[in-house]
Amino acid sequence: MKILQPPDWMAPRGYSNGVLTEMEVGSKLVFVGGQVGWNGQQEFETDDLAEQVRQTLANIVAILAEGGARPEHIVRMTWYVTDKAEYVAAYPAIGKHYREYIGRHFPAMTAVEVADLVEDRAKVEIEVTAVVPAR
Repeated sequence: MKILQPPDWMAPRGYSNGVLTEMEVGSKLVFVGGQVGWNGQQEFETDDLAEQVRQTLANIVAILAEGGARPEHIVRMTWYVTDKAEYVAAYPAIGKHYREYIGRHFPAMTAVEVADLVEDRAKVEIEVTAVVPAR
């Protein structure tokens, strides 16, 4: 995987502008559908955005593992949040949870404020694409 960063651009913080991966025989793509901040029994344990992000990232890591992938294999993340101001205010806590589950790996990433999510208590939904290299 190669991070795509034009040399005269300022480096982004916490994400990459683009990622190049060359597929080789035996490599796998893992697509993780939108995950929200509920537990494995589909129950929300909190309405705090940062804590929902923590649970969402834990869910993503669990699904990646089922596909033989790890956080460092993520090449793209899309975040949907219901309140941009709340999201920005929670950056420090979100960053802590991100480093706990994903580490210091920064894939191509998009964050979008949406009017609502399908699950009533959800404040964040994240989808991921990962590339697992051939063994």
